Amino acid sequence: MRQILFAGGIALVVAILVTPLLIKLFTKQGFGQEIRVEGPQSHQSKRGTPTMGGVAIIAGMWVGYLGSHLLGIMYDADPPSASALLVLGLATVLGIVGFLDDFIKIRKHRNLGLNKTSKLVGQLVAALLFGVLVLQFPDMHGITPGSLQLSYVRDIATITLPMAVFVLFVYFLVAAWSNAVNLTDGLDGLAAGSMTLVVGAYTVITFWQYRQSCTAPRGPAPGCYEVRDPLDLAVLCAAAAGACIGFLWWNAAPAKIFMGDTGSLALGGLLAGLSITTRTELLMVVIGALFVAEAASVAIQIAVFRSSRRRVFRMAPFHHHFELGGWAETTVIIRFWLLAAISSAVGMALFYSEYLAVIGD
Repeated sequence: MRQILFAGGIALVVAILVTPLLIKLFTKQGFGQEIRVEGPQSHQSKRGTPTMGGVAIIAGMWVGYLGSHLLGIMYDADPPSASALLVLGLATVLGIVGFLDDFIKIRKHRNLGLNKTSKLVGQLVAALLFGVLVLQFPDMHGITPGSLQLSYVRDIATITLPMAVFVLFVYFLVAAWSNAVNLTDGLDGLAAGSMTLVVGAYTVITFWQYRQSCTAPRGPAPGCYEVRDPLDLAVLCAAAAGACIGFLWWNAAPAKIFMGDTGSLALGGLLAGLSITTRTELLMVVIGALFVAEAASVAIQIAVFRSSRRRVFRMAPFHHHFELGGWAETTVIIRFWLLAAISSAVGMALFYSEYLAVIGD
């Protein structure tokens, strides 16, 4: 438990101190955000706001996670685990892809960076590496960070994927979650605040998995979870939550800096990795429902427009729909945070109700 608190606290301090340094550096270098011309006109005033603030989030996660382990040496805590390092690695590689995307936007003074093919190739490489490695590194009980079985709250025994299909599934999750968070990052603090709630929920879930682990010294108990490193994943989730809160201090409206694709792709990769290593791939759809809805609004808008030349929303992603409908930006942000909080709470309730159903049997 101490490691979880250390990770969150260290990550928060790092992010809240590093972000203003990035603001000064990026402002001096002229690393300002380009704004979509067809977007809400109120957003045009944000042109030139420093971007690539996701660097502070990634730094906060790494320093918070590794710093908690350094402090953990004092009381013989376990060393960094394969599960957490793989998830952090996935998030970092995607953050690098996002950094390149942001850098090209800045250098070419346009709102489009890497083309779709280049971005998808970057996501593919990250997903392939993660998909292969996550099935390696068995512990003394033979449990690997990932599993070939599809999962809801735990592995579904009746659905086992062939290796090739599993890797493709990992690619789908990585591309879907990273793009979903990227699409959500369109208002000041919306993505950072929503991510804080989601990874906060996963801190609770992973700690519960640790307390009810099938590999605990007391032995397997009814409803136990076969997750390789649940406590260390809780440490990582706390570090991510702390980093997002620290960054949100400067990213909340009116934003002094944007996370850019550097942050949004990294955070999306974090969600994909957590869903696989915690055996909650389907549950993540509920907990991260806001991100799912944002991505779905874009897909619906494109599909309907191409088939009928009509628009379902005034603008997609659909947070802009409410802005164009007259809602103030801060109103949209706060209400979407509430939706993220509700979906996180519902997800945790489903997680716990499944546990009660199992032990009730």
